[in-house]
Amino acid sequence: MAESTETRSGPSNPDDRWQGGWHRAAVRCESPNFGPRPAGAVIDLIVLHSISLPPGQYGGDAVAALFTNTLDWEAHPYFQSIRGLQVSAHFFIRRDGALWQFVDVGQRAWHAGASCYRGRAQCNDDSIGIELEGLEGDTFTPAQYATLVQLCTDLAQHCPIAHIAGHEHIAPGRKRDPGPGFDWPQLAQQLAWSHACFPHSAAR
Repeated sequence: MAESTETRSGPSNPDDRWQGGWHRAAVRCESPNFGPRPAGAVIDLIVLHSISLPPGQYGGDAVAALFTNTLDWEAHPYFQSIRGLQVSAHFFIRRDGALWQFVDVGQRAWHAGASCYRGRAQCNDDSIGIELEGLEGDTFTPAQYATLVQLCTDLAQHCPIAHIAGHEHIAPGRKRDPGPGFDWPQLAQQLAWSHACFPHSAAR
């Protein structure tokens, strides 16, 4: 199902990290759940999520299967509660830091749902969705932060990224991920981006 793409270490040109809208360091596993972005959309937002299937169980291929519409709904009782769900994210970072990509960053993935941020609704239109393998309230691994920092850096060199937020910030009251276990100050320190790029509620 998945095909590993070319990986380069320390490219002299940041564009060398990309093949069109696909990151060369990611395992490429194409999802059918995407569509075109609206005309004139400016891809300036990164949205962070957390996901594990079944919840709290890490490893395995259930997340990839969900994003590619191949999940066996009978494989676990929890899957009945999401039966028929068609969703995707651009990227998925596993607990060991492995990076997977499901949707070209130039396309509109289905990760945000009903949402609003920086005065704009429908965040799927102009955002990049990154799923971290994890559970709301649980912590994330050093390997995940390392991959996330590199990916955000590469995205900012490829797209006009100006904001980064959690699903909880763009859909407050409806979503709570990545949750209190995610270390926003650590991410801000490692990225060294302006504080204006981050949600006010994430600052400590």
